[in-house]
Amino acid sequence: MFHLVFAAPCLLVIARWLLPLSLPLAAKATLAVLLLAASQFHLWNRLSSGSVFAPEFPRAVVLALNGAFGAIALLAVLQIALDLGALAAALVQRGSVAIPDGLRFAAAGLAVLLAGIGVAQAARVPPVVDREVVIPGLPPAFEGYRLLQLTDLHLSRLFPAAWARAVVARANAADADAIVVTGDFIDGSVAMRRDDVAPLAALRAPDGVFGIPGNHEYFFDYPAWMAHLAGLGLRMLPNAHAVLTRGEAALVLAGVTDASAPNAGQPGPDLAAALKGAPPGAPILLLDHQPRNARQAAARGVALQLSGHTHGGMIRGLDRLVARGNDGFVSGAYAVGGMTLFVGNGTGIWPGFALRLGRDSEMTRFVLRRSSVAAR
Repeated sequence: MFHLVFAAPCLLVIARWLLPLSLPLAAKATLAVLLLAASQFHLWNRLSSGSVFAPEFPRAVVLALNGAFGAIALLAVLQIALDLGALAAALVQRGSVAIPDGLRFAAAGLAVLLAGIGVAQAARVPPVVDREVVIPGLPPAFEGYRLLQLTDLHLSRLFPAAWARAVVARANAADADAIVVTGDFIDGSVAMRRDDVAPLAALRAPDGVFGIPGNHEYFFDYPAWMAHLAGLGLRMLPNAHAVLTRGEAALVLAGVTDASAPNAGQPGPDLAAALKGAPPGAPILLLDHQPRNARQAAARGVALQLSGHTHGGMIRGLDRLVARGNDGFVSGAYAVGGMTLFVGNGTGIWPGFALRLGRDSEMTRFVLRRSSVAAR
């Protein structure tokens, strides 16, 4: 079923774009086979690694497959637009209207161009983006505290060790007081990704580097990954918390497991367990990979929740559909009760759909403020 769903745009392209073209039958047959092969990108992933989530091909091949798959999806949308335009013209003229081959080829060219731009945007090393956030009850000692969020690294053949080293260098240069990684570190097993995640051991911040699992960690031997990431020096917070201090003042940095954990036979997110023993009255910052439980977190007195998972919706327009599966949250800051929720667009992206158009990747540096007056 998974592969049939991803074949649907290709079938539309073949039926509505390719077949009406004035091309020899042999040329159409060849193009149809190539389109069908590209549309089954995720099947080739499964054959290469045993999982649709981990394409084990050279990076150039992964980039090319994402570009081809993206071009097919975009061409399907453009072809629907052409068909609607032809239908409207036919209604006005009260007669059939044919779509010229030139328009069809122009749509294909635009789809290829947009796919190329989208893949390039997805594969880049993202910039550090600054955001100020007001934390109710923030102790004066924490005014201006800098917290850097990385999320959805998806270290893989698409985001290998060289990319990870560049991300680590940029993260360390951000001069944050603490660094957090809000899940989806990898796509692949520890054996497959050992070299790609090794650069994470060089992440440095005065108050430490913290992490939580995302849903993809549960696809690839969760216990092994939690142990391996901890071995790289990351302090993992699965339903646990750390206390950040400045003299007598404290902040609670809590983390929960992913909502998909029970499907893998692991403990699900438990904020009560994560906060057990936390100093009363200290503002709570929560790391939760998926944003959909933000309202419950707000009800428990969390001041700031940092999430990822959505990749910002990847493409403007598509982001509205992604939001519907995440309780309306998809990208950026939201006021949820008295809590601020921030959903990061992602530092990387799943290599099975690596396209970004209007939803850029980022590393986000939060500057904590005591009041809106202080925020500039």
